[in-house]
Amino acid sequence: MALHDIDVHGLKIQQSDEPLQSKSPEGVLENKWEAYKSHVPLVSPANKMRLDIIVVGTGLAGASAAASLSELGYNVKVFTFHDSPRRAHSIAAQGGINAAKNYRNDGDSVYRLFYDTIKGGDYRSREPNVYRLAEVSTHIIDQCVAQGVPFAREYSGLLDNRSFGGVQVSRTFYARGQTGQQLLIGAYQSLSRQIKVGSCTLYNRHEMIDLVKVDGKARGIIARNLVTGKLEKFSAHAVVLATGGYGNVFYLSTNAMHCNATAAWRAHRRGAYFGNPCFTQIHPTCIPVSGEYQSKLTLMSESLRNDGRVWVPKNKADVAKHPNDIKEEDRDYYLERVYPAFGNLVPRDVASRAAKNACDDGRGVGKSGLAVYLDFSAAIKKLGEDKVRERYGNLFDMYQKITDENPYKQPMRIYPAVHYTMGGLWVDYELQTSVPNLFAAGEANFSDHGANRLGASALMQGLADGYFVLPYTIGSSLAKDIRTGKISTETPEFDEAVKVSQERIDKLFAIKGNQSAESFHRRLGKIMWENCGMSRTAEGLKGAIEEIRALRAEFYSDLFVPGTQFEYNPELDKAMRVADFIELGELMCLDALNRDESCGGHFREEFQTSDGEALRDDDDFAYVAAWQFGGDPSTPILNKEQLVFDNVKLTTRSYA
Repeated sequence: MALHDIDVHGLKIQQSDEPLQSKSPEGVLENKWEAYKSHVPLVSPANKMRLDIIVVGTGLAGASAAASLSELGYNVKVFTFHDSPRRAHSIAAQGGINAAKNYRNDGDSVYRLFYDTIKGGDYRSREPNVYRLAEVSTHIIDQCVAQGVPFAREYSGLLDNRSFGGVQVSRTFYARGQTGQQLLIGAYQSLSRQIKVGSCTLYNRHEMIDLVKVDGKARGIIARNLVTGKLEKFSAHAVVLATGGYGNVFYLSTNAMHCNATAAWRAHRRGAYFGNPCFTQIHPTCIPVSGEYQSKLTLMSESLRNDGRVWVPKNKADVAKHPNDIKEEDRDYYLERVYPAFGNLVPRDVASRAAKNACDDGRGVGKSGLAVYLDFSAAIKKLGEDKVRERYGNLFDMYQKITDENPYKQPMRIYPAVHYTMGGLWVDYELQTSVPNLFAAGEANFSDHGANRLGASALMQGLADGYFVLPYTIGSSLAKDIRTGKISTETPEFDEAVKVSQERIDKLFAIKGNQSAESFHRRLGKIMWENCGMSRTAEGLKGAIEEIRALRAEFYSDLFVPGTQFEYNPELDKAMRVADFIELGELMCLDALNRDESCGGHFREEFQTSDGEALRDDDDFAYVAAWQFGGDPSTPILNKEQLVFDNVKLTTRSYA
């Protein structure tokens, strides 16, 4: 690989001279996926039985992939660090799942879903992958209905739809405020059937801590049994990572506290490129932070913005008043004022920045001043409280239990928080990473959402990858392995991976310092949120990189891990995850520093329009930044995949 040095605001890094290839099929966009399926190499049923696949993760992407691949006849081993696959974080998704069914006859189509997704991602995603996602979205709903997923229905019995941000149609299917849970139950039932018939083996309470490569190909993993502490070797002809995102690098996020980046980061260290790590999503409707003691934040579904109106007081003098005492003419419905075409349903990055701007202007509400109102009084007056309760009752109940405020009687208080990561392991059209036979699905990969994900598209991507994409594309690689035979774990490559993993654990125990992994995680999160969160500057990012490097040095000199390895030890689990978060955090800041533009959720203050909107640089940054591990967390190598737009014209996003 030919490399050359580049300067990133005073930091020297290396860049590859060889452009990355996405392996997207030739031809007309609308025909690419069908053409691919018609010509992809196949594996016969008899040969599938000789091939093993490891799937790491049991959320929507992992459970659907494991169930589908098992159903096809492959021997599947599926891993989760939970006690049950049903505890995967997909269960927390609330609002809905997109699909271009056009049941409302409001002008929706596959192309419109494709276009909305490209535009919503601020033109930083790969056209063929996004079109395929839109194309297979229609099949997902049929699949889930057949599984018995209880989607909401209209009075007539037809499936109901509602709208989400960044679109002007109603294409979101939902199951009240628990869509993710119901979809995961459907996928879990399919997975459980395959486990019952013996085509899939479930390993719960196992966490992947390293990837094993043999002759350059992914051939297995090292997993730690979280109950016994034992390191165990597992082999396969291919490995699928469906381990979710890395939002918990910020410490406070809407992610479950156990969500982590270890599987993806360990794969990155073994050669898998990390794509666009700085592209993180800030969700505009979360319950605000209430104190330093908090360890996570709570999401309020974007679906609430269908009927809720976002506002702050027009006058700073009114911020301390009870919201019901502020007159209508003294309220600033700023999203409706600035973005009349989309109103309260602008994309998440736009709504989040607008909320931050209102609070920075001194018009934020609540004790901290870091909140805006989400008001349902108009909807209750128009529809009645019973109808609003029918639509959002469980979400309102959750809000009231957490805040002790009744949202039927007064507006909710909301503020943006880290929610999702558009970045992830770089994958090609086949969802294969830069490591042959290693695949990444769902939020673990970077492929579909560009610099900002539209609401209700995470569930769509996870199930599309697992049910309808991977079952085709993985065969392209496995067709070459039908004569390979069983992959043995008694090889130098597996022994080396175990040795590295054991040395890593021993190193953490040997520090015997004074600070917990939790305290380091909290400090890392503060550095990340203040410098690589909703708003970023070159100066802040350079400072953050130095702070993170110092934090890493302190981590390895003053960490204390209690207990021993060979027992149930969540403190050891936490320490290993935080060690990876620290390294990933540095790469995220470097990626954000390198990208001298603003796009989607990546907002560099130096690059904005006169009215404060994101200012892209398509000439220099219309590419995927795919970072290669360079032997040290501080010396990554930049690879670029140039994005080609043959079907969508690059324009400045407008939601006004």
